[in-house]
Amino acid sequence: MTEVADALARQVWDLVFAYDAAYDRAAQVVGLSAAQACLLEHLSPDSRPMGELALELRCDASNVTQLVSRLETRGLVARVADPDDRRIKRVLITPAGADVRRAVRGAFGFPSERLGLLTDQEQRQLYGLLRKMLGPAS
Repeated sequence: MTEVADALARQVWDLVFAYDAAYDRAAQVVGLSAAQACLLEHLSPDSRPMGELALELRCDASNVTQLVSRLETRGLVARVADPDDRRIKRVLITPAGADVRRAVRGAFGFPSERLGLLTDQEQRQLYGLLRKMLGPAS
Protein backbone atom coordinates (compact mmCIF):
# COMPACT_ATOMS: atom_id res chain seq x y z
CA MET A 1 0.00 0.00 0.00
CA THR A 2 1.28 3.46 -0.82
CA GLU A 3 1.55 6.29 1.66
CA VAL A 4 -1.51 7.95 0.12
CA ALA A 5 -3.48 4.70 0.26
CA ASP A 6 -2.52 4.26 3.93
CA ALA A 7 -3.62 7.81 4.75
CA LEU A 8 -6.87 7.33 2.82
CA ALA A 9 -7.58 4.07 4.63
CA ARG A 10 -7.16 5.88 7.97
CA GLN A 11 -9.49 8.66 6.80
CA VAL A 12 -12.13 6.13 5.77
CA TRP A 13 -11.82 4.50 9.19
CA ASP A 14 -12.13 7.93 10.87
CA LEU A 15 -15.27 8.66 8.83
CA VAL A 16 -16.84 5.32 9.74
CA PHE A 17 -15.98 5.82 13.41
CA ALA A 18 -17.41 9.37 13.41
CA TYR A 19 -20.56 8.16 11.58
CA ASP A 20 -21.10 5.34 14.10
CA ALA A 21 -20.52 7.67 17.06
CA ALA A 22 -23.01 10.20 15.67
CA TYR A 23 -25.59 7.45 15.08
CA ASP A 24 -25.08 6.22 18.63
CA ARG A 25 -25.69 9.76 19.95
CA ALA A 26 -28.84 10.07 17.82
CA ALA A 27 -30.17 6.78 19.21
CA GLN A 28 -29.39 7.89 22.76
CA VAL A 29 -31.60 10.96 22.25
CA VAL A 30 -34.60 8.60 22.39
CA GLY A 31 -33.08 6.20 24.92
CA LEU A 32 -32.06 3.48 22.47
CA SER A 33 -28.79 1.78 21.73
CA ALA A 34 -27.45 2.11 18.20
CA ALA A 35 -28.25 -1.58 17.63
CA GLN A 36 -31.87 -1.06 18.70
CA ALA A 37 -32.23 1.98 16.44
CA CYS A 38 -30.66 0.03 13.58
CA LEU A 39 -33.17 -2.77 14.02
CA LEU A 40 -36.03 -0.25 13.87
CA GLU A 41 -34.54 1.08 10.61
CA HIS A 42 -34.80 -2.39 9.09
CA LEU A 43 -38.50 -2.78 9.81
CA SER A 44 -41.17 -1.87 7.30
CA PRO A 45 -44.91 -1.55 7.79
CA ASP A 46 -45.08 -5.29 7.08
CA SER A 47 -43.74 -7.76 9.61
CA ARG A 48 -40.31 -9.33 9.07
CA PRO A 49 -39.12 -12.79 10.18
CA MET A 50 -36.60 -12.58 13.01
CA GLY A 51 -34.19 -14.88 11.18
CA GLU A 52 -34.27 -12.60 8.14
CA LEU A 53 -33.47 -9.61 10.35
CA ALA A 54 -30.51 -11.47 11.86
CA LEU A 55 -29.11 -12.17 8.39
CA GLU A 56 -29.66 -8.59 7.24
CA LEU A 57 -28.10 -7.14 10.38
CA ARG A 58 -25.27 -9.69 10.16
CA CYS A 59 -25.66 -10.80 13.74
CA ASP A 60 -26.61 -13.89 15.68
CA ALA A 61 -30.32 -14.68 15.99
CA SER A 62 -30.01 -14.54 19.78
CA ASN A 63 -28.88 -10.89 19.49
CA VAL A 64 -31.97 -10.06 17.46
CA THR A 65 -34.11 -11.82 20.07
CA GLN A 66 -32.60 -9.64 22.83
CA LEU A 67 -33.00 -6.45 20.79
CA VAL A 68 -36.61 -7.28 19.94
CA SER A 69 -37.37 -8.11 23.59
CA ARG A 70 -36.08 -4.71 24.73
CA LEU A 71 -37.96 -2.86 21.99
CA GLU A 72 -41.10 -4.88 22.67
CA THR A 73 -40.94 -3.95 26.37
CA ARG A 74 -41.07 -0.29 25.31
CA GLY A 75 -43.98 -0.93 22.93
CA LEU A 76 -41.90 -0.10 19.84
CA VAL A 77 -42.26 -3.49 18.15
CA ALA A 78 -44.53 -6.51 18.43
CA ARG A 79 -43.83 -10.18 17.78
CA VAL A 80 -46.40 -12.08 15.79
CA ALA A 81 -46.56 -15.66 14.61
CA ASP A 82 -46.01 -16.30 10.91
CA PRO A 83 -49.39 -17.20 9.36
CA ASP A 84 -47.83 -20.02 7.30
CA ASP A 85 -45.48 -21.43 9.94
CA ARG A 86 -46.38 -20.64 13.54
CA ARG A 87 -42.86 -21.63 14.67
CA ILE A 88 -41.49 -18.54 12.92
CA LYS A 89 -41.73 -15.27 14.79
CA ARG A 90 -42.14 -12.09 12.83
CA VAL A 91 -41.43 -8.55 14.06
CA LEU A 92 -43.74 -5.66 13.38
CA ILE A 93 -42.96 -2.00 14.09
CA THR A 94 -45.69 -0.27 16.09
CA PRO A 95 -46.86 3.31 15.57
CA ALA A 96 -44.81 4.28 18.64
CA GLY A 97 -41.79 2.54 17.09
CA ALA A 98 -42.28 4.46 13.85
CA ASP A 99 -42.37 7.71 15.86
CA VAL A 100 -39.13 6.80 17.65
CA ARG A 101 -37.51 5.86 14.34
CA ARG A 102 -38.43 9.29 12.93
CA ALA A 103 -36.95 10.94 16.03
CA VAL A 104 -33.65 9.07 15.57
CA ARG A 105 -33.56 10.07 11.91
CA GLY A 106 -34.20 13.68 12.91
CA ALA A 107 -31.41 13.61 15.48
CA PHE A 108 -28.95 12.02 13.05
CA GLY A 109 -27.67 15.03 11.15
CA PHE A 110 -24.14 13.74 10.59
CA PRO A 111 -24.46 12.73 6.91
CA SER A 112 -26.16 15.94 5.80
CA GLU A 113 -23.85 18.09 7.93
CA ARG A 114 -20.72 16.50 6.48
CA LEU A 115 -22.01 16.42 2.92
CA GLY A 116 -22.97 20.07 3.34
CA LEU A 117 -19.25 20.85 3.62
CA LEU A 118 -18.87 19.81 -0.03
CA THR A 119 -19.88 21.70 -3.16
CA ASP A 120 -22.46 20.16 -5.47
CA GLN A 121 -19.64 19.11 -7.82
CA GLU A 122 -17.69 17.51 -4.96
CA GLN A 123 -20.83 15.65 -3.84
CA ARG A 124 -21.34 14.26 -7.35
CA GLN A 125 -17.69 13.25 -7.51
CA LEU A 126 -17.83 11.55 -4.10
CA TYR A 127 -21.05 9.76 -5.11
CA GLY A 128 -19.34 8.35 -8.18
CA LEU A 129 -16.23 7.31 -6.28
CA LEU A 130 -18.19 5.62 -3.48
CA ARG A 131 -20.39 3.85 -6.01
CA LYS A 132 -17.26 2.56 -7.73
CA MET A 133 -15.70 1.47 -4.42
CA LEU A 134 -18.84 -0.29 -3.23
CA GLY A 135 -19.35 -2.11 -6.50
CA PRO A 136 -22.44 -3.14 -8.41
CA ALA A 137 -24.42 -4.07 -5.26
CA SER A 138 -24.80 -0.41 -4.24
